[in-house]
Amino acid sequence: MSVMERKKSRWTLYAALSLVGLAMFLYGAVGESAGRAWLAYLINFLFWSAVAQGGLLFSAIMTTVRARWSGPLEGVSQAFVAFFPISFVLFLLLFLGSTHIFPWLHDHHLHGKEAWLNVPFLFARDTVGLLILYLLGMAYVYHGLLLKLEPNRAEGFLRSAVRRLRGDRALDRDRVTGRMRAIGIAYIAAFAVVLSLIGMDLVMAADPHWVSTLFGPYTFVKAFYIGLGGLIIVAAVLHLRPDSGFSLAESQLHDVGKLFFAFCLVWADFFYVQLVVIWYGNIPEETAYVIERTMMVPWKGLAWIILTVCFLVPFFVLLNKRVKTMPRSMIGLCSLVLAGIWLEHLLLLGSPLTHSAHALPLGASDVLISLGFLGLMLMAVSFFLKEFPELTRVERRETA
Repeated sequence: MSVMERKKSRWTLYAALSLVGLAMFLYGAVGESAGRAWLAYLINFLFWSAVAQGGLLFSAIMTTVRARWSGPLEGVSQAFVAFFPISFVLFLLLFLGSTHIFPWLHDHHLHGKEAWLNVPFLFARDTVGLLILYLLGMAYVYHGLLLKLEPNRAEGFLRSAVRRLRGDRALDRDRVTGRMRAIGIAYIAAFAVVLSLIGMDLVMAADPHWVSTLFGPYTFVKAFYIGLGGLIIVAAVLHLRPDSGFSLAESQLHDVGKLFFAFCLVWADFFYVQLVVIWYGNIPEETAYVIERTMMVPWKGLAWIILTVCFLVPFFVLLNKRVKTMPRSMIGLCSLVLAGIWLEHLLLLGSPLTHSAHALPLGASDVLISLGFLGLMLMAVSFFLKEFPELTRVERRETA
């Protein structure tokens, strides 16, 4: 099979996944299981948006701290910005499922939270927050592209748009680099604030009588953890693909593997700290949330699975230095962690949105809807890398 045929088959697969996911969601949303369909939609919106947001955060951090080891990983990281417009549209569509994803709409005892928990205000503040975050992300990548665009390459839709925005003025590389670094810092700050807001509004508020002051930081730490996982998967696939023109040094694979290992520990620490404070305080309004998800059927088994695949397995596997330098092994490990965090979203949201007492709200339809979102992510990132192949052809820099 030729290179062009392989690329065409990949695009056909991505489109097929997206269409199947869309069809399954629409079938569920108009039927008797509308609540289940919207639960799957919400989980996948939160999950895949976090992968994209956290994936770009890697490049912003590397630029801010002036890291010299990350090399072409930064270019792959910037490709995740392509999912931002899709994520924004997907968020706005959540409005159509408000009655299914906001259980507090049917709760007449919010004890003073009515001013905060109302649909118009929630969508207004979250829309503004996501718009700021995504505009900063796109501005950051735009400045990065100005530094990398090759002048003689054939024009595509996005390349033409970037060139029109730049105009004919001469490029002051130092000035563009300074702006990129400043925007990167702003993106990092917005990432922490907006992800905290989204986590509290769309996840924590699903159980409106439970409050955790640590839930916001837990949300953005988790987003960076899975963003790193998504970045490693894409970079490893490109590294293994002979026609991609992309390669990583063993030291770069090892370094990004160490960073992934570090945030495995950080995620587990936030996970533990949030639980131990609630256990130690022993306040009924707080402990009921934890007891339901860790000690009651059908959730307690799922909680142990999440702890195992998101912390125990990567912790012990990544203690081995060699594993971090093996692309295929890292693809499998990161995919396992991403699947675990998807299930973690189900653990947090499944109970208040389905009230299932005997079985997990997880079936073939949920998997197909998730594959539809995966197709959208793959199409977005692949299209961006196709438009800007310079992102995967950065000259390797020496490690500091």
